[in-house]
Amino acid sequence: MQTTFQLFLGQPRNGDEDMRPERILGTRATEARRHRFLICGAALLLGLALPTAALSSEMSGPNLIQNGGFEQPSVGAGGYKLVTTGQRFAGWKAVGATGNVAPISTTFQQSGIHFVARAGKQWVDLTGLSNSATGVAQVVKTQSGATYSLSFAVGNVSDPGGVFGTRSTVNVLVNGHKLLAATNTGGSKTQGWKSFTLKLKATSASTTIQFLNGDSTSDSDNGLDAVSLTKR
Repeated sequence: MQTTFQLFLGQPRNGDEDMRPERILGTRATEARRHRFLICGAALLLGLALPTAALSSEMSGPNLIQNGGFEQPSVGAGGYKLVTTGQRFAGWKAVGATGNVAPISTTFQQSGIHFVARAGKQWVDLTGLSNSATGVAQVVKTQSGATYSLSFAVGNVSDPGGVFGTRSTVNVLVNGHKLLAATNTGGSKTQGWKSFTLKLKATSASTTIQFLNGDSTSDSDNGLDAVSLTKR
């Protein structure tokens, strides 16, 4: 099951309102009402169109995200590569707090845990080795007034009492606005993935998309993979 939101992309503003429109679908009625309230509040604060929850419809057009599967740079079987804040790699830039992120091989293992990718041979760990609020960003050319679908997957393992934790939260920002805290509590000793989709309407010729680590500093796994932006 996917969670789908419809939002309008505005220009960046100062500040970072804490808006968490999480998991509208598949929740209990009370949770759904609470999240609908949060989303409406976000719309009023940012001047956005009111979002709606719906099943994901078929997307069309090419993927505008470069290296959305984090297959580059190649890290080799079972390996990883650290990218520090401010550095660029194959379409992405490491952003956020001082620290690092890590493209990782789907065959990487540690402490009996298998860190498989959502698709392909690699994914990116937003915790890196710093466990800071670091992430990745990409600027994409868009058409003002056009509608787009932003899709991505969040990876998580279950390591109770261990360094990898039991939940993964990725904060999604578009043009500087925090639009979603995408959380995955699934997974086991093999990394599990949960997919999310945002429906976006662009208001400018370029759009900046960011994914930031939202886990605590004691959690050493927060996966991101299969990122795509397609014109609807």
